Amino acid sequence: MLASTVFLRTHMHHRSVEDGLVYMGALFTALCVQTLYGLFELTLTVVKLAVFYKQRDIRLFPAWAYAIPTWLLKVPVTFVECAVYVTMTYYTIGYEPNIHRMFRQLLIFTLMSLTSSGLFRFLGACGREQVIANIYGSFAATILILLGGYVISRNSIKIWWSWVPWVSPMMYAYNAVVVNEFLGPNWRHVTNSTESTETLGVQVIKSHGLFQEQKWYWIGVGALVAFLFLYNLLYAAALSFLNPIRKGQTIVAGLEEKPTNTTEDNTSTHEEREKIKMTPAMPDDNPSEYGKKKGMVLPFPPLSIVFEDIKYSVDMPKELRKGVQEDRLMLLKGASGAFRPGVLTALMGVTGAGKTTLMDVLAGRKTGGYIEGSISISGYPKKAETFARISGYCEQNDIHSPNVTVHESLIYSAWLRLPKEIDSNSREMFIEEVMELVELTSLRNALVGLPRVSGLSTEQRKRLTIAVELVANPSIIFMDEPTSGLDARAAAIVMRTIRNTVDTGRTVVCTIHQPSIDIFDSFDELFLMKRGGEEIYFGPIGHKGTELIKYFESIPGIAKIKDGYNPATWMLEVSTIAQEAALGINFTEIYHNSELYRRNKSLIGELSTPPPGSRDLYFPTKYSQSFITQWLACLWKQHNSYWRNPSYNAIRYVFTTLLALVVIEIPYTFAQAILYSVLVYSMIGFQWTAVKFIWYIFFTFFTLLCFTYYGIMVSVMTPNAHVGSVTAAATYSLWNIFAGFLITRPRLPKWYKWTYWSDPVAWALYGLMVSQFGDVDDLMDNGVSVKDFIREYSGYKHSFLPFAAIAIVGFCIVFATSFAFAIKILNFQKR
Repeated sequence: MLASTVFLRTHMHHRSVEDGLVYMGALFTALCVQTLYGLFELTLTVVKLAVFYKQRDIRLFPAWAYAIPTWLLKVPVTFVECAVYVTMTYYTIGYEPNIHRMFRQLLIFTLMSLTSSGLFRFLGACGREQVIANIYGSFAATILILLGGYVISRNSIKIWWSWVPWVSPMMYAYNAVVVNEFLGPNWRHVTNSTESTETLGVQVIKSHGLFQEQKWYWIGVGALVAFLFLYNLLYAAALSFLNPIRKGQTIVAGLEEKPTNTTEDNTSTHEEREKIKMTPAMPDDNPSEYGKKKGMVLPFPPLSIVFEDIKYSVDMPKELRKGVQEDRLMLLKGASGAFRPGVLTALMGVTGAGKTTLMDVLAGRKTGGYIEGSISISGYPKKAETFARISGYCEQNDIHSPNVTVHESLIYSAWLRLPKEIDSNSREMFIEEVMELVELTSLRNALVGLPRVSGLSTEQRKRLTIAVELVANPSIIFMDEPTSGLDARAAAIVMRTIRNTVDTGRTVVCTIHQPSIDIFDSFDELFLMKRGGEEIYFGPIGHKGTELIKYFESIPGIAKIKDGYNPATWMLEVSTIAQEAALGINFTEIYHNSELYRRNKSLIGELSTPPPGSRDLYFPTKYSQSFITQWLACLWKQHNSYWRNPSYNAIRYVFTTLLALVVIEIPYTFAQAILYSVLVYSMIGFQWTAVKFIWYIFFTFFTLLCFTYYGIMVSVMTPNAHVGSVTAAATYSLWNIFAGFLITRPRLPKWYKWTYWSDPVAWALYGLMVSQFGDVDDLMDNGVSVKDFIREYSGYKHSFLPFAAIAIVGFCIVFATSFAFAIKILNFQKR
């Protein structure tokens, strides 16, 4: 739609070579679109490689069996995409009105798109990591476009690069569509504006150094088919012979790891924990005493969290609205309870019971929906701004920066989250204490790595997640399924870590799905919910689940637990909705009429009253640290992350050098900041004046900066990487179309004039052109001076140079400012 309205046939003519160049721009734009579609194959290929390597290594299938379907499935999709493009643009732009030529154009576009996809799949399989593959893909796309026959004509390419067009599918595709168009009847007349006796179409083709014989269409078809098979063959070969750059590994801790026996806890016995559960655990007047008794370097106030009649609802989903009068879907229906210091509470229920929903509501992590009820912290109403400072949340996904060590991860968290009054020595002692508590001391210098790719194992990442929250010295910690995805031994290690955390006097709540007997026995209390968001049990578990079993077996009709059976599994089986229907009972009503419920209501009332002499939580500032300290901490971490990413850094510098060498082939290198400008400027042959050279560096630098800031801005303004990459690619395509290169500003339809002035690439090109040629009086072959030619043909005026400079700097400022505001305001996480 965009291409057909930019190159609209009412503005397209067949009178001169200049008119033909506009048609060439339209054809080249279409080929670029088909080529850049293939870039999406890079990401898809790299993302799927991890699974493929596992399947290949266990001999599920050979590489060719994986590669061929990937290629074949792309054929019909590509054909439809190209058919839609050609159908919408062919007659609208005003190409040769011949159905056979239209289908020939469709054939070339389809083959070029398939060839491009094959090339980028091959490069993705060679790169194997996203950063490396992106560099390969960007470099290949640059070469294809630069030496495809439009940007630089074949006759103008230096002799040492003259072989490149012959191995470029873009050249064959471009020559084929050009021959298909310009050897048609509309271009067979001889123009009076030149002395040549050749037809206008042949003159247009020759102006770009292309081959003008009709046979070059079919040569192009054959070449594209050959490239298509070659790239897919290379793709299959890369899948067969290349292995992952970084194999998944597990860092084994030293001998100081403790035995993984959770049934015999090292720090507390079941009898001691029973005493804790029987008392309300009120905070002391001097909370630091609790921390000192537990041996912690930094004291903390032990706090309880009490919630009463919590209801949570969301707007009724569209698919559930039929036949339903309610506007909201209720997910929590009046949950009440209390979580206390030194007590490890399990939050359990079947899938859909609302256990994670309840924990997110209590933790203040819900970004939507409607919340009712009361939540208090040691008797005072919960406030979001203070609760964030005394609580921690361990997510199930264990998200960490991969290129920092375990110790550095903890330093970063403690640096930003501990109060500014704590000096660096105390902070370091506290970090060491936390590492010992969660058994990470032997892993202090290990890189975190990527999940299931490198670095820490899943269980070690779980412990790091807990440690990252612990170094903030919170009083209350929420953990979302901390043993999910772990084997028995790994889960036991994590549970011992959690138990150690609880024994420091903190309030810890864990959602857990279906634990083993030993893991279930590590918990002190259970908050059990049934499907629909209602609680059916809140109380002590007892050794081997005795208290829980006693409660449920007292309900008429409930089957007795078998000897040796897992109490957690038995509890979930006997408390289902199906069991309620079969027995004609309601577990919620039974719980609300029980003595346990009355004791809990009494406990809730007791903990909802502030202790005498206590004060509400208060922090004088929103953040623990000042802006400068936050900035230094972030800078320190980013420095370490960049420094330990050699694949990114090495290719980043090498690519800059290679790009300059591709353009000018020069055998020496300089500093990255001016390397490209110095080499290109000198070897191309621009006028060697200080002013022109400075202007060249200026526009080159700010153009690169503009693209960088735009990419950063898009990354924070879009919900995920896929949407961001699609958005950026679409924007770059628009910028290139309206930049004044494929179609000049004077030839743009009037309804698109504004797009030119809002295009940063157009301003960059404007500045580069007028700074180098806007004041050149040398005459061209046609007797027109250079400055007059660019003013008449492209609309470039030398007097406008300062405005172009201001504009390109302005775009950088706008993109950088937008990024700053977006990262502060936008949040695409939905819970």
